[in-house]
Amino acid sequence: MKKLSLFLAFSLFFVLSSFAQDRMVPETFDGLKLRALGPGFMSGRISDIAIHPDDDSIWYVAVSSGGVWKTVNAGTTWESIFDGQGAYSTGSVSLDPSNPHVVWVGTGENVGGRHMGYGDGVYRSDDGGKSWTNMGLHDSEHVSEIIVHPENSDVMYVAAQGPLWSSGGDRGFYKSTDGGATWKKTLGTDQWVGVTDIAVDPRNPDWMYAATWQRHRTVAAYMGGGPGSGIHRSTDGGETWEEVTRGLPESNMGKIGLAISPQQPDIVYAAIELDRKTGGVFRSSDRGSSWTKMSDAVSGATGPHYYQELYASPHQFERLYLMDANLQISDDGGKTFFRMNEVAKHGDNHAIAFREDDPDYLLIGSDGGLYESFDLTKTWRFIENLPVTQYYKVALDDAEPFYNIFGGTQDNSTQGGPSRTDNLHGIQNSDWKIVLNWDGHQPATEPGNPNIMYAERQQGALSRIDMITGEAMDIQPQPGADEDYERFNWDAPILVSPHLATRIYFASHRLWKSNNRGDSWTAISGDLTRDQDRFTLPIMGGTQSWDNAWDVGAMSMYNTITSVSESPQQEGLIYVGTDDGLVQVTEDGGANWRKIEVGSMPGVPATAFVNDVKADMHDVNTVYVIMDNHKYGDYSPYVMKSTDQGRSWKSMRANLPDRTLAWRIVQDHVDKDLMFIAMEYGIHFTVDGGSTWVKLTGNMPTISFRDLAIHKRENDLVGASFGRGFFVLDDYTSLRDVSNEQLAQEATLFGVRKAWWYVPRPMLSFDDTRGSQGSDHYVAPNPEFGATFTYYLRDSMQTLKQVRQEAEKKAVANGQAVAFPGWDAVEAERSEADPVVILTVRDSEGNTVRRIEGPVTKGFHRVSWDLRYPSPQAVTSADASSTASGMLAQPGQYTVTMSKRIDGVVTELSAPQSFDVVPLREGALPGASHADVAAFFRAYENAVGRNSVLDASLSEAMDTITKMEIALSRATGGTGDLDSRIHDAKQGLLNLRADVYGPPARQEPGERVAPTVGSRLSVLDIGLVTSTYGPTQTHKEQLQIVNEHLAGFESTLSVINESLTGIRIALRDAGVLFVE
Repeated sequence: MKKLSLFLAFSLFFVLSSFAQDRMVPETFDGLKLRALGPGFMSGRISDIAIHPDDDSIWYVAVSSGGVWKTVNAGTTWESIFDGQGAYSTGSVSLDPSNPHVVWVGTGENVGGRHMGYGDGVYRSDDGGKSWTNMGLHDSEHVSEIIVHPENSDVMYVAAQGPLWSSGGDRGFYKSTDGGATWKKTLGTDQWVGVTDIAVDPRNPDWMYAATWQRHRTVAAYMGGGPGSGIHRSTDGGETWEEVTRGLPESNMGKIGLAISPQQPDIVYAAIELDRKTGGVFRSSDRGSSWTKMSDAVSGATGPHYYQELYASPHQFERLYLMDANLQISDDGGKTFFRMNEVAKHGDNHAIAFREDDPDYLLIGSDGGLYESFDLTKTWRFIENLPVTQYYKVALDDAEPFYNIFGGTQDNSTQGGPSRTDNLHGIQNSDWKIVLNWDGHQPATEPGNPNIMYAERQQGALSRIDMITGEAMDIQPQPGADEDYERFNWDAPILVSPHLATRIYFASHRLWKSNNRGDSWTAISGDLTRDQDRFTLPIMGGTQSWDNAWDVGAMSMYNTITSVSESPQQEGLIYVGTDDGLVQVTEDGGANWRKIEVGSMPGVPATAFVNDVKADMHDVNTVYVIMDNHKYGDYSPYVMKSTDQGRSWKSMRANLPDRTLAWRIVQDHVDKDLMFIAMEYGIHFTVDGGSTWVKLTGNMPTISFRDLAIHKRENDLVGASFGRGFFVLDDYTSLRDVSNEQLAQEATLFGVRKAWWYVPRPMLSFDDTRGSQGSDHYVAPNPEFGATFTYYLRDSMQTLKQVRQEAEKKAVANGQAVAFPGWDAVEAERSEADPVVILTVRDSEGNTVRRIEGPVTKGFHRVSWDLRYPSPQAVTSADASSTASGMLAQPGQYTVTMSKRIDGVVTELSAPQSFDVVPLREGALPGASHADVAAFFRAYENAVGRNSVLDASLSEAMDTITKMEIALSRATGGTGDLDSRIHDAKQGLLNLRADVYGPPARQEPGERVAPTVGSRLSVLDIGLVTSTYGPTQTHKEQLQIVNEHLAGFESTLSVINESLTGIRIALRDAGVLFVE
């Protein structure tokens, strides 16, 4: 018997665990929505632009790290149309000339930078971007161009550059003759060579040109050219190719941009990169048979690999645009170039689009977003509502009452802004600021002092920022006499010690410590990297000679420290990770270091890059390391854990997906097993210490998250995405209570965070829209105002109709016939009330303040109470709002309970959860007490309710009199004095209506009348709804007058209604049919 009991207990545990595990899936937690903050004030890198040929207000924009966006009103509003696809990095967008509703997107941007995302092929949409189909070339990773045949929609050409970090893949020129169903590669055989550009002759699409590009980047170096780079020509629609070389450089070439003159298509231009960032613009006047060098112009700054796109003006012969940090323009076919005017415009240009009917119009995409010119580059309009900023890292301060978020960006400075605001509208671009220019990287803040923060430019240029003055003090540690240069990573790590707020650590190839906020530094280690010569390491499959297209300028130094962590449990227990496969640990503040080869960890390649190392917040012996090996072509995530300070390791990857990098990990400060991990395609969390991971999907696009931070006071999770700005999961504390047992319960109502009590500021208007700023005014949402309730339902509450339809759907899927359910079942469905979840808010005395309805589907949900009583207006029609609000409740303690209503039966689902409503601030003038304010609000609401009842009753009485008049006209028997009685009653109602609303004759032409009850209530409403100061003496006097008038009106109406009762009886006695 005992064995049987144990068996049954084990079986029940197994069933419940499996039952709950099935719910540890993204769909369960989809109700936990993240807020997308943007911002849009500096936007992000643009890869390509397509303007609709028949409607130049429709644009499609391929964002380098932010998907594809569409506007149908020339940038006034935008829609992200590529969310949920398999890639976020896009390099090309094209429209079918024969049917512009067909949109083609090539994923993976076509630059050679160190920070690129990768794609998963070519996508097609047949409905203007509403839906998408992946059409193949999955291993292309970087697609630079898609061209659809101008006369045959089934024929298209793809320039696939192929993988940046490895050989092979889908690279070359691909052609399809069946609308993308199948592809044929017709150019490209080398494992390192892809196609970077295509140009098609507008007169004869069988004539085309393709530029091949040989390039490879590793973690250590970049080689941007080789013998495989060149220009090729086809005269048979891309079926066969010949390389054209006459007049072109004999040396290795790099990235090449092509353009055909629209005015004279025999003329072809090529912008060619040569070794060491040299190059030139070449021209052919015989369709590519021979070439002449026109100038030495080449894209510079970051390097030609980052730009080099070439455009020929459709309006002016010989006018060329060469994409560059500062865009270059030639008006003489490439002989000379001048820098385009870019005053009040971001540089680093990548794409350009023209309007056929406007020679002065340009639309340019840069690292800073989209810019529009209507006067041929004299002035620029910035599109400031495209939130596609690429954030590397994030830091949070502890400012009151709302913390600030800081992020270092790709080429858009270090930015800072509020996590929320106290205004009606949300977080505007004007709420954000730049705290340090250039590229931004890892910021840091000082606990307890929001006036001090740290920010850095690339290569470790660290500054301390005084947030009061805005001044930036350079505090980068410097080598001593006779020491070599410091090797800082492009994104060098900074750490504020958890043991001393003024102590910071900063890393190059060695670790530095400062106890005085960076005024002075001490190196507490030697070189903690492998200290290799990058030029001796393999690239393009082997070591290479000096006479090659080496370029290590605009990239990180190598053999650098990339992450630093100090144990919160033990001062001086410090871990560092490097870009060359090492983890180092010191247990004595840097006196001694122990080296750990990441290749010694189970399943981890020796070359893995350490993205993050984190000491456990709760256990002194535990440490986590997040690594990736994508710079060797390996896109697997490596998530490792040690419980003995790095002496042994085990994997925490569990069910994390393939082909998605892992970037950062953060641990909850309360629950040691609750962790979040930033991945290449989203954020995942675990509630069991890494045994199971679940992706957060609520309001989340497909996007890379490079960093995460937890705000301990607010229990918020903030994610820094690399292409869609910041995201915030407000109050994630409900996840601390998630377990297999909890998920198996019918319902759970979680704890409630304190709610701020205030009246939101009307910064732009007195509603929550953009005011009069226009539809393009960018505003990110605040959290829902008031108290937010989080609950979970194990199962959906379905109606009979939903149950039947679900069963029928399954039957159809199984090939079974669906039968008529019967009339009784159909009638039961028609009469059944929908199930309802009710959240009931009560004050400290147990009085019901508000009943709020919530979703009834399974999973997590969030609904908010706006801290207000329900509307005091009388319900006078069936379509009256059930969610309209009244005045604010007072600060204090409240409870909320959850129940369900099924077929009219209410059943409690949870115990009460207590929460506090707390004043956000005190005003400049001391007002009435909160209790007095609330009492006056209730008295005001009572008057509003009485007035609405009076209004409805007066209207009803007038309607009754009208019906009585009609009924009397149909009388066939004796009517006695009914005519005079109805007349007198009607006159009484008309007089009362004039007293209540004012004389209608005077109001008809707009003449003023004496104050009415309604006008006095309006005065009170205007004075009270926008302030918590409390009623003024005038408000009190007005309310007293209102109540006195209402009492008189109610008495008068009561007398009239009594007379109407007598009239009803008399009408009935006279044989008149009369129904109210």
